[in-house]
Amino acid sequence: MKLQTGYKKAAKLIPIFLILICGVCFLFFLHQRKSSTVETLGEGETIKWVDFNIPYETLCKAYEIDIATYKEEKHIDWIELLAYIAAKTGGNFKGSMEKEMNKIVDKVRESETTIAEEGKELKHYEYYYEAYSAVLSAYVGEYKIQTQNENGEMVWEERYGLKAFSPIAKGFEYNDYDDFGSSRSYGYKRLHLGHDMMGQIGTPNSI
Repeated sequence: MKLQTGYKKAAKLIPIFLILICGVCFLFFLHQRKSSTVETLGEGETIKWVDFNIPYETLCKAYEIDIATYKEEKHIDWIELLAYIAAKTGGNFKGSMEKEMNKIVDKVRESETTIAEEGKELKHYEYYYEAYSAVLSAYVGEYKIQTQNENGEMVWEERYGLKAFSPIAKGFEYNDYDDFGSSRSYGYKRLHLGHDMMGQIGTPNSI
């Protein structure tokens, strides 16, 4: 009778042990997901979210390198450079990235390799390149601007560089607030990746 009673008590504890084991496995799974900076994309998958946390100084440095090397045989694309640094550091841009940037730029200039080729050796280079391209690809490149030549004629001049423009038409007043990177709490916790510009009602855009 005592043996049977012991079996009955043990049987009652089995579900509790199973729940505890499942709980430990679930916590381990959450820890693994949290500790991973990004996930490798499979075929047909798309990026649903990425933290765009590149400091202003790092963006400026990458932009300057892009502009300076534009007419060189080995042009350094700033998005490729930023993606390489992100993959190299795991998306951690704390501290100055100038040393890391100069290091890879010198390597590309002094050898037959490219940043894209070097990036393929890093696990998440393609991930960061796709994400940063979605944000930055329209900002730097070739464009044409109308200028006046020495004869006073209006001509179109080809240029390369920052080609972003103000969305508010010239001559219309507006207020702006530089809250890029500020925290947002409504909806869900996130950073504001924009720059608010408040124009008057009826203001046309510059397009």
